Amino acid sequence: MIYNSIKPGRSTLAGWLRARPWYEPARRAFWGDPDRLMAAKATFAIGCLALPMVLLGKPFFAVSLALGAMAGALSETDDHPRGRIKSMALKVVAFEISSLSVSLLQPYPVLLGLGLSLSTIGFLLIGGLGERYRGVTFGAILVGIYAMIGASISPAWYWQPILLPLGALVYGLFSLLLLFLQPWRLLEEQLARGFLALARYMELKAGLFPSDERTQAKVRNQLALQNVKVVSALDQCRDVLNSYRDSLPSDEPLRPHLRYFMLLQSLHERAASSHERYDLLSHDPRNRELLEGLGQMLLQLASAVRQFARSLLTGVPYRHPVSLEWLNNVLNDQLAQNPAAAASPLPLLLSNLERSHRSLQNLSDEQVRRIAPQLARDPRTLGQRFRDQLSWSNPRMRYAVRLSLCFLVGFSISELFHLRKGEWIVLTCLFVLQSSYSETRRRLFQRILGTFTGVVGGVVCVQLLPTTMGELVFMLASAFAFFFWLKRNYSVSVVFITTFVLCAFNLVSHQGVALMLPRLVDTLIGSVLAYLSVRLIWPAWQYQRLPGLLDTALHKNAAYLRAVLEEYRRAPADDDFPYRIARRAAHRADNALALAWQDMQLEPKKRRQLLDQTFELTYLNHALLSYISAFGAHRQPPSEAAAAVEIPPLAHDVLRAIDEASDSLNPATGPDDGHIQALLAEIRRAARAAAPGFARQQFTLLYNIADVADQIVRLAPEVRASR
Repeated sequence: MIYNSIKPGRSTLAGWLRARPWYEPARRAFWGDPDRLMAAKATFAIGCLALPMVLLGKPFFAVSLALGAMAGALSETDDHPRGRIKSMALKVVAFEISSLSVSLLQPYPVLLGLGLSLSTIGFLLIGGLGERYRGVTFGAILVGIYAMIGASISPAWYWQPILLPLGALVYGLFSLLLLFLQPWRLLEEQLARGFLALARYMELKAGLFPSDERTQAKVRNQLALQNVKVVSALDQCRDVLNSYRDSLPSDEPLRPHLRYFMLLQSLHERAASSHERYDLLSHDPRNRELLEGLGQMLLQLASAVRQFARSLLTGVPYRHPVSLEWLNNVLNDQLAQNPAAAASPLPLLLSNLERSHRSLQNLSDEQVRRIAPQLARDPRTLGQRFRDQLSWSNPRMRYAVRLSLCFLVGFSISELFHLRKGEWIVLTCLFVLQSSYSETRRRLFQRILGTFTGVVGGVVCVQLLPTTMGELVFMLASAFAFFFWLKRNYSVSVVFITTFVLCAFNLVSHQGVALMLPRLVDTLIGSVLAYLSVRLIWPAWQYQRLPGLLDTALHKNAAYLRAVLEEYRRAPADDDFPYRIARRAAHRADNALALAWQDMQLEPKKRRQLLDQTFELTYLNHALLSYISAFGAHRQPPSEAAAAVEIPPLAHDVLRAIDEASDSLNPATGPDDGHIQALLAEIRRAARAAAPGFARQQFTLLYNIADVADQIVRLAPEVRASR
């Protein structure tokens, strides 16, 4: 009844707003940027909590509620509304336990330090059970540290255990209300992030058309690093889809989003595929114009993918660019007029891009699968996941122990030397210490630089805004900027969290400026502790991990190629779940190798062993994965494959070549590339004997796969020596 009486008023307001020329651009800008939306949501909740308390003359209440809301926002997980309710309930309970424990143990520093250290291990191991638990437990640790910082200025011991969880609860309810108003928003955001990451991958790959050998090596490694972001976005999309699937009675409402997810995967496979070394194709002047056209088509496809991502975020219907059809026709005409190019892999490459173009063009068609596709899940129970972490070799356990010791030493330094607000040492350890040396070192410099800049800028701004309302406005502006930059640039976000803290303490005790120097000192101490812990406790240098990572990558690539061949044999099915699992596993293994190379560049010089070889292996493995992706992107039923009789035995020989490349990393096995050399000669003969067209192009792909395996075998002796 009430809703029906409000609805006409809402419709009238919506109509009035749509008539305003500024409304649609403003609406698209607001909804089109998830980071801006998150920042606005968190800042609004913090403002609603802090403003009334400041007006009532209760600044401590205002700041405590604001910190609780901030911790709630930082630990928020991407769940279906029903899952979000469970997560919020767990969060409030965990925050209450954490803050109450700190308040009760505050008079007993020894017990507080030990409790902080031991509970950190417990929280982090519980966080390893899943994404939902990870967010809750991180927030619980953060709230405990906030309670330690605010204990000396709290009017009574019980206020923080009330206010901090209450702030998180209010933020959670507000966020939940928005999610109920737009229940599919989380899915659309995650899918949009995936399409945007893929668009960037396509833009980078366009640099290969045309290219020389040096450019190709550089771009290939950039693609390997960008592929990490694409695959990570795919995994996050899958997790959110599974969360929604668990909460819905049927898959019917999810079908559009499942279709978009499958589209994202197919576009990624085609974008990741390579049909030939593009520097070789670029040597022929007759191919240059075609290659430039293919590069332009890839750029326009990237633009179309970006446009579709914006459509998901803003609700504006997607309109496929007409220019893509025109460009596709021009390239087909040029290919028809160039007989030499028609015998090269260029037709296969153009066909690959055209299929991506058609997928986006026909997006509005109601062509859905008869059955909803399966999505990968962790088959282990919560108990099995927890037990798997109870090993000193488990990365999560090692990280938990490092952070626990960091907290214990930092807290001890604070107590022994009676440092003013020494709890910031512990807070710095939480944000700086990461699971790897390189990431910790990166965070260390970002944290120090951001804190120093925030101290200088914050002191100046506070002097210019000496009033209580001025400081409150500056605090809210800092909160908005912090959340906006958090996922974009960590250094910039640290600047604004520093100014936020400065304003908060100025509101409570008018000591914000006076506390900035101690905060800077504590930040330096905490950063040094984080660095020393990851440097000295179970250091895992990348050159030691390289043989294992490469071995895993080669095995996963072999499994991927095996799945491709299985797809050639069997009839088309509605769900290619085993194939998608094998492909994703190969991409994850490739990502691990790419990240190892990236991390190695930040390690101490004497630990950068095999740096050049790692660069080369990252390039080769991503090339191998790209060639297999091309072989998979053009998979056809045997009845349509001209070389269906010859390809399977040769393909199995190629599989054996990849296995030999993996075996060559074993110290007990010597390098033996004689079989691969013979295989390459056999594929060349088969390709020359095959009719021009699809059959010959398939042989070319098989040749490239075997050739990359041969190059890896040649690098194997240097990698074996590091074992």
